[in-house]
Amino acid sequence: MKDNLIIPNHIGIIMDGNGRWAQERGLPRTMGHQHAVGTLKKLCIYMADCGVKYCSLYAFSTENFKRELSEVEFLMNLFISSFRKEFDFIKEKKVRVLFSGRREPLPEKVLEAMDELVEDTKDNKALTLNICLNYGSHAEIVDTTKKICEWYREGKIALGDITEDFIQKNLYQDLPPLDFVIRTSGELRLSNFMMYQASYAEFYFPKVYFPDFSCEEFDKAILEFNNRNRRFGGVK
Repeated sequence: MKDNLIIPNHIGIIMDGNGRWAQERGLPRTMGHQHAVGTLKKLCIYMADCGVKYCSLYAFSTENFKRELSEVEFLMNLFISSFRKEFDFIKEKKVRVLFSGRREPLPEKVLEAMDELVEDTKDNKALTLNICLNYGSHAEIVDTTKKICEWYREGKIALGDITEDFIQKNLYQDLPPLDFVIRTSGELRLSNFMMYQASYAEFYFPKVYFPDFSCEEFDKAILEFNNRNRRFGGVK
């Protein structure tokens, strides 16, 4: 990483292309997901060293439950083993882990592993890693709207309390808006990922599958971010 580069405060990563990475190598799709865990571990360590403060990872969408049952079951078991064994770097790097998404219908063992990781890292102050698991932006907005309506019905808030900032703070997690969204594999869409938070984010779509998204590829992304002119609706 070159000196004097602006590091985005909050980066979103849509980790796409695991299955295709494996299939192009004559391997089962599940092996792409397995290899992606190692890539993610190296990337998280690197981001922490670079000074990234927040990173939201699109790990599993609400729509991903429509995949083949065998692949879904593999992913659920991979989440459990990864959260309990592969996330050993969080202690050294002081990474705090959060989760965004609906808890149902995630298996109980997955929920237990998630809750353990959140509890174990709650006091860490460096990189905040927000893992979007069983996540969809539409679902998040619906769930937030229901929560706010309930508060209003109970008299806990007034109509005037409901502002853009209020909604932002009452999504699944109270995090800063996204500055930069990276989607690997070259696909040019958000796929229901943090649409409210990404309103003024810059987007980057490298034509590399996530298992091959190395620290060098991350550096390329940061260089591209530094070449952007963020105007936030204004003129510069």
